[in-house]
Amino acid sequence: MADAIVDLIHHAGRLRFEEPLGAYRLYADAVRRSCEAGLPRELIRALKGLGQIERDLKNGEAALPHYEEAVSLCRQQGDALLLAHTVRHVGDIHQDAGRDQLAETCYQEALSIYRNHAQTNPLDLANAVRPLALLKENAGEVDEAKNLWAEARDLYAASNVPQGVAECSRRFTRLNDAG
Repeated sequence: MADAIVDLIHHAGRLRFEEPLGAYRLYADAVRRSCEAGLPRELIRALKGLGQIERDLKNGEAALPHYEEAVSLCRQQGDALLLAHTVRHVGDIHQDAGRDQLAETCYQEALSIYRNHAQTNPLDLANAVRPLALLKENAGEVDEAKNLWAEARDLYAASNVPQGVAECSRRFTRLNDAG
């Protein structure tokens, strides 16, 4: 049963950009099957997939319950890195909706987990530092934003993500020149 659900999730992921509504239906089917089979990890992945499709379609508020349920399940499962990744996405939804305080709480939780976990991937850490840097920049907290942009730049460089390096460098330089 688990293999069939994983196959559904993979197929949905491949359809995400070409046929989002088809991908949504597959993720919803994976959610149903995961619940029926009592497979929490697959359920988390399917819920996050539903949430991502909603975000792709600019329906952040519709994505939020999917991600919040996935966060709850991550906490129950005790998977710290999966929790950090999922909480960061909740933060992104809050930031997109202008709920900066809620977003910051999510980003701080994700960063705390990532910074204290030996198996943290530098790219995951960079992807958590970046939105917090943006939040701090928009709030006018220039020194903290600069520190975060520099950290994210270094992490993107270590992960060989030139677009991330370029964005972080550009934002750091702009803040540095303005200050």
